Amino acid sequence: MSGDMAPHVVEDFSGVVQLLSDGTVVRGDGAALLPSLEPNHDVPGVQWKDVVYDAAHGLRVRVYRPTVGDGGKLPVLVYFHGGGYCIGAVEEPNFHTFCLRAASELPALVLSVQYRLAPEHRLPAAIDDGAAFFSWISGQAALGAGADPWLAESADFARTFVSGVSAGANLAHHVTVRLASGQPVVDPVRVAGYVLIDAFFAGVERTASEASPPANVSLTVEMADQLWRMSLPVGATRDHPVANPFGPDSPSLALVALPPALVVAPGGDVLYDRVVDYAARLKEMGKSVELAEFEGEQHGFSVLQPWSPASSEFIRVLKQFMEKTARPGPAQI
Repeated sequence: MSGDMAPHVVEDFSGVVQLLSDGTVVRGDGAALLPSLEPNHDVPGVQWKDVVYDAAHGLRVRVYRPTVGDGGKLPVLVYFHGGGYCIGAVEEPNFHTFCLRAASELPALVLSVQYRLAPEHRLPAAIDDGAAFFSWISGQAALGAGADPWLAESADFARTFVSGVSAGANLAHHVTVRLASGQPVVDPVRVAGYVLIDAFFAGVERTASEASPPANVSLTVEMADQLWRMSLPVGATRDHPVANPFGPDSPSLALVALPPALVVAPGGDVLYDRVVDYAARLKEMGKSVELAEFEGEQHGFSVLQPWSPASSEFIRVLKQFMEKTARPGPAQI
């Protein structure tokens, strides 16, 4: 009888995440999908620690604080890791190393945010967590000297940037839209800009770079499709507003007062056309957008090879963007 059948695998993402027919999720080591970092670079002069921001869901933020000679306050870079909304963690070496380097070289107080993963917690759970984090950080900013000591001593909340890589960039987009719409209100935090690194967007209709992808890509179309099936609400298509910000059911961004954006597009990414299109559409709406293209680089290059020349160039571009957009402007949140 069918009722006596044992649960079977419905989705298997590289043996790391398996979704069974009864809804059970079996997880392996997600870090196994990322290249090992050899040698294991340390970054002198950067302290880090974990702080719980949502006790109810057991969520934490990893805080990276560089040593600065003058003891002055630093811009705040909020960072969401990648992993297709199904894998990834703040403690994984590739994300950890990027955050160490960013904290040191920008320099900035980097806040790497944990969020709930699918398929156990399907979207928009991760976006809700990102918004909840900003409610928490707003509360910290309001506390002043009573906040977490590292935040009280080092954070210039008037220079806060929202960023993420891959799915984390998708998350950063949606969180920034919510903040720009006043949901939630985060005063006295001021979002000076946002940074989308290799954004994980999708759509039912294939783009040219998806239909004829470059060779030896780090993220294939099939992988992306599977991650969306495992993370979107059951039955949703890739035109769901979370996956496709310009889909048929997606709310218009024309009247949303978005802060300046830095959009990073690796040339060797199957999602290249979607990322470039995102930047172009925002420009057509009159938004402030800087597009940084990295010819020949793979999806996730900044974390797959965080010490590569391309990653060094990206850090330079990010530093320049943060310095020029940290000044108050009319479109900043």
